[in-house]
Amino acid sequence: MNELLFETIENAANAIKNKQISPVELTEMTLKQISEHEPRVNAFITVMEEEAMSQARQLEAEMSNNQVRGPLHGIPIAVKDILQTKGVKTTGGSKIFDNWIPSEDAVAVQKLIDAGAVIIGKANLHEFAMGATTENPHYGSTKNPWNVTRIPGGSSGGSAVATATGMAFGAVGTDTAGSVRLPAAMCGTVGFKPTYGLVSRRGCLPFSWSLDHVGPMTRTVQDAAIMLEVMKGHDASDPASAKKTVNVLSDSLEDLKGVKLGFYEPYMFAGIDDDVKKVIEEAFQQLESLGVEIIPIDLPGIDDALNALKAIAQSEVVSVHEPFLKKYGHLYGDDLKYRFDFGSDISATVYLRAQRRREQFVKETIKQMHGIDALVGSTNVQPPFEIGTMVPEMAISNMFTLGKTPLANILGFPALSVACGFTSEKLPVGLQLIGKPFTDQRVLQIGDCYEKSMQWVQALKNNLNYVQQ
Repeated sequence: MNELLFETIENAANAIKNKQISPVELTEMTLKQISEHEPRVNAFITVMEEEAMSQARQLEAEMSNNQVRGPLHGIPIAVKDILQTKGVKTTGGSKIFDNWIPSEDAVAVQKLIDAGAVIIGKANLHEFAMGATTENPHYGSTKNPWNVTRIPGGSSGGSAVATATGMAFGAVGTDTAGSVRLPAAMCGTVGFKPTYGLVSRRGCLPFSWSLDHVGPMTRTVQDAAIMLEVMKGHDASDPASAKKTVNVLSDSLEDLKGVKLGFYEPYMFAGIDDDVKKVIEEAFQQLESLGVEIIPIDLPGIDDALNALKAIAQSEVVSVHEPFLKKYGHLYGDDLKYRFDFGSDISATVYLRAQRRREQFVKETIKQMHGIDALVGSTNVQPPFEIGTMVPEMAISNMFTLGKTPLANILGFPALSVACGFTSEKLPVGLQLIGKPFTDQRVLQIGDCYEKSMQWVQALKNNLNYVQQ
């Protein structure tokens, strides 16, 4: 195992800048890591070897002319295969798009390329991002690297696994009910869902246009901030794109004195595994030792709001796929067919009522968070279950029973998952922070301070059993 592949983006970028390693050498090293470990974990649908090497050679040539694009110059990054990549097939994890080759990059991907990132491959995902397990009937299930019999979470499972295993320094994922944060938690990495509208979704195959987010998946919080700084920004071609200017990068905090985190136990600890709960309670103790005050709060209407999310997501996704269902319905996986049946029964009245509930809940939650920096709780409340044990009827409820991520999507607020420990079976657990709108920088600051106090990142270098097996 090459230690450099598990370094931070910042450290790898400094190594390139100081000419300790070239973009070509780092890309070759990453591709070798993929060839050695990809068959075991199935993190990719397409490995972009030729394209990545071409990018790396161009970036190396620029360096010879003293041109460095920024902190991602020469850094290998994976992209969830639901975001368009120019000249490279984008499947959405489905056989329907198995031969689709887009003519342009998604906005978020183009921004990363412009900043010097090397796109190393298209990461595996739950079909059309519609599930929490990344068990894909068309391209094979992605395996959790801590225990390859277990799911990695989803739907951005391939992105999390590629990042966790040194096959990319970071990845782009999408998050409609937790699809960035849940797999990050279950694979021991970092996932960040920005404020709704902060990152353009143009060029991303939609699941639910009023809930979809695009966000970074990395090994450290600081790396997530570096990627988000590049990816964010107003895009007039995305109707939901925010015009508000938000700074993301900041200096690290030495402690968290004065930070107040709200905790709503009836939701955050509902259905939680005892092992996971113990890890989260220890994380709370560490936060308090850093100066955090954890304050019990109420979230009135949360159950109705989460039911509204289901109605919104399932009705919107049926609308998206209706043209394809008529012609290609037989090509969808069984769990998606179940979802479409559910969504087809949702009336316009129910949908509009759900959107009104959502609006009311957002207003009430902002009131409840007055004087609070962020909400805190567990990302995943259950450890990952075994691959192959899910039935189609579980597809809609999996995200709600495995974790507490949907809350941030119905709100549209920024949400971070950061590694915070392991169960007795050595399976990772994620701590979740949910901030108020456009407080992305503050959420990242808090998560960064906590992460650095615990050194969980070192576990990815030392303990991943896939390396030894």
